[in-house]
Amino acid sequence: MRILILHLNQCDPKKCTALKLGRHGLARIISSIRSIPRGIIVLNPYSPKALSREDRDLICRRGILAVDCSWKKAEEIFLRLRRIGRGRALPYLIAANPVNYGKPTKLSTAEAIAAALYISGFKEEAIKVLSVFKWGPVFIELNKSLLESYAKAESSSGVVKIQLEKVLELETT
Repeated sequence: MRILILHLNQCDPKKCTALKLGRHGLARIISSIRSIPRGIIVLNPYSPKALSREDRDLICRRGILAVDCSWKKAEEIFLRLRRIGRGRALPYLIAANPVNYGKPTKLSTAEAIAAALYISGFKEEAIKVLSVFKWGPVFIELNKSLLESYAKAESSSGVVKIQLEKVLELETT
């Protein structure tokens, strides 16, 4: 399975989960938009379509791309990527990384990749991606119920429906 990370050198290299995945051979780091293969699934928080199990075959064939960039420049970068790959947004999840622990939707690059793998049916690969971080297993524990529910959804609309139900459930408790 091809896991690519477009790394734009906008973070602290000591805390960068993308670079650590690259060092461990779990992802290939690229630094140019021109290096992105056509048709790849691009994890894009601005995408109108949620990632789901229906993306599994495409991930097997084309791969998955995460973008490691500053949130200040994210909208501009993802706008440039919209024609290159097939954008998919991740549903509501809670970060376990030390920088954003407990914050909804503030996932590290490694957490985003692991979530995408888990939701699309590659649970073992997701666990392997997170295994190189001390806090990695905590991400699965914090989000176990959400990840399992999203992974059962047949389609993007199913993931969105589950997300709305779970978020309402969390807000009322």
